[in-house]
Amino acid sequence: MAPYDSDSSGAEDDDFTETNVLLGYASADSNGEEVSRLGGRPDWLDPSKPPSAALARCKVCKDLMVLLVQLNAELPDRFPDHERRIYVLTCRRKSCRRKEGSIRAIRGVRVSAETTESAGNGSQPKETATPKPASQGLGEALFGVKPATGPGSAPRANPFATSSASATNPFAPKPSSASPANPFSTQSIAPTTDAKPDAEKATDALPKTFAETLNLNNPQTTYGPPPPPEPWPEEAAQPAPYPIRWLADAEYETLDPTPLTAVSTTANTAMDVDSGEGAGGGGKEDKEVFESSMDATFQKFADRVGQNPEQCIRYEFGGQPLLYAKGDVVGKLLHTSGTEKVVSGKGMPRCGNCGAGRVFEVQLMPHAIQELEVEEDGLDGMDWGTIIVGVCERDCQPRNVNRGEAGYLEEWAGVQWEELTMKR
Repeated sequence: MAPYDSDSSGAEDDDFTETNVLLGYASADSNGEEVSRLGGRPDWLDPSKPPSAALARCKVCKDLMVLLVQLNAELPDRFPDHERRIYVLTCRRKSCRRKEGSIRAIRGVRVSAETTESAGNGSQPKETATPKPASQGLGEALFGVKPATGPGSAPRANPFATSSASATNPFAPKPSSASPANPFSTQSIAPTTDAKPDAEKATDALPKTFAETLNLNNPQTTYGPPPPPEPWPEEAAQPAPYPIRWLADAEYETLDPTPLTAVSTTANTAMDVDSGEGAGGGGKEDKEVFESSMDATFQKFADRVGQNPEQCIRYEFGGQPLLYAKGDVVGKLLHTSGTEKVVSGKGMPRCGNCGAGRVFEVQLMPHAIQELEVEEDGLDGMDWGTIIVGVCERDCQPRNVNRGEAGYLEEWAGVQWEELTMKR
């Protein structure tokens, strides 16, 4: 189990290292993509039965929010009968920024009516006597690319190149035709021996993930059941959406072990330093104060993002997010002491619907702000450093949703805001 730290995604001391993190890039051209994108209005699993509008309201001002990202998150290897989508929304009011509840995440799921899973209680399909075939890697199933076979592996051909034998949608699932190694097989840990309440015994047969282990002895406030149905207003009464930028291109992250050291690699950093010409003192003094205020976690974030600066999302179901800082609320929850055994953070809150642990799935990166605000006037826009989304590890359905029906649940959105301490 690797720690929740900024250098925990597999970098090694080789000329180039390919990690298990899938990077998504934005484009004005859809290239055939129909679901995964930044901006626009949400496309719900069943357009005739959208979720309650209450799920999309800002918890601060109660206004409807707008879409930041919508992701086709189907995982045929892990949840073969599940149609999945992830939605992240934000409030457009400037007065709500930096306040809890101004950014929310929703997971949409529809379980096939022919599956044996009991969708009403969030349980997983029953085991059968027939052994399952070897797992298909997430990258191949979701993005159309295969995971690295180890540190220093030779770079793979771009799956989205026009010379490809058959162009594929990188975010759309496809049937398994091979059995590559599961890139997330290293994420599970040995089950804990701690006693649990009866309500949690249903999860005993499941592998205990990093997030679940973190939460076993740390009861936290969880999101409750879905809100009462609330109809959506007409589009004319809804806030204006951000422009659409398609996530039609993705590749596994490749790192140089000697990254650039420029701190300005995050596309939207707000830690400004005076030029030193005013009464505040000399430029050298400001530079020293600025550098001393930067923690190592942010420097690692800047180095990592600087190697692929146009990445808009990072995806690794069950992996580790790239932390923007370790001293804020989210950093304190997810950061570890740097070893694999000693955990200093509490971890993500457990699923409020079924009680299972939550795991990291996707995070939004600073370049997404530039793509979303490309048509905005002025520079006083969104100011988050990253948005981390944690989801139920069992991909449970709402209790009142039947098989074959689309259901929606709020998931955990951990927002790390940009530092403003150097603004004057």
